[in-house]
Amino acid sequence: MPMKLSVGDIVKLKKKHPCGGFEWEILRTGADFRIKCTTCDRQVWITRRELERRITKIIKSAEDD
Repeated sequence: MPMKLSVGDIVKLKKKHPCGGFEWEILRTGADFRIKCTTCDRQVWITRRELERRITKIIKSAEDD
């Protein structure tokens, strides 16, 4: 069962980005996700399977707003 992720969620990944940031904002969902590093604003495309495997926790859910 896929993880419940939506646009605007902030997630923490296992490995840090080269800029030193661990937190990413989800910009687009689907089979592929577009995520943005909250530290340096770099955007990356990643598959759902890979993203779900790398997430350690959901820091801020878009539904909480």
